[in-house]
Amino acid sequence: MGFVFSDQMLGTFVPIVVYWLYSGIYILLGSFENYRLHSKEDELEKNVVSKSTVVRGVLLQQTIQAVVAILLFKVTGNDGEVETAPKSWLTIIIQFIVAMLVLDTWQYFIHRYMHQNKFLYKHIHSHHHRLVVPFAFGALYNHPLEGLLLDTIGGALSFLVSGMSSRVSIFFFSFATIKTVDDHCGLWIPGNPFHVFFRNNSAYHDFHHQLYGSKYNFSQPFFVMWDRIFGTYMPYSEKRAGAGSEARVKED
Repeated sequence: MGFVFSDQMLGTFVPIVVYWLYSGIYILLGSFENYRLHSKEDELEKNVVSKSTVVRGVLLQQTIQAVVAILLFKVTGNDGEVETAPKSWLTIIIQFIVAMLVLDTWQYFIHRYMHQNKFLYKHIHSHHHRLVVPFAFGALYNHPLEGLLLDTIGGALSFLVSGMSSRVSIFFFSFATIKTVDDHCGLWIPGNPFHVFFRNNSAYHDFHHQLYGSKYNFSQPFFVMWDRIFGTYMPYSEKRAGAGSEARVKED
């Protein structure tokens, strides 16, 4: 009898594998200066945390996420074998949209509050902002408590509210992982579909990581609606002189 990977196991670990594989692609593309939002020198000088520390922090968060995912599947009764009854495409699309909206809503308000509350920012959220110049595999680098509250619980809520199956969750969380990595990649690549279809993209989030943009563009990872509704949306430009691009305040 062969070993079978259940949908629950794949839903837990595939997004982790996707995270490192997709990050690796962007690390290679980062060698092209004309794609970068910041120079390599800025990445080395402005960031106040080593890449080895970032790797350890991300691995810790992914371990916590995996444990929570396994527990969630058990609690919801979705910890059995491979599912055999596929959902209709319409159902899957609706579940994706609902999950995206739930995740965006949760992360906007928690993220914004962590900036407004001086204690939470100093002791928790400032860990993530040690990366003044974001790079791909730093997307999930943050304080463990923030990772649990913002990403892990946010993901669990999107899973529960949308009613998606463990099989659908494989694709949704892999997609959300790719989008999050893309937002932090520090690159502006022409033709990138995330830049074409999402206003919330690498330049949008890079602006938030800069000192002049830290009070704006809290939305993540998909839409910008909450920033627009609550007046924290800041238009930006991706252009600069010379090679590469830069997220700056958009001039009228």
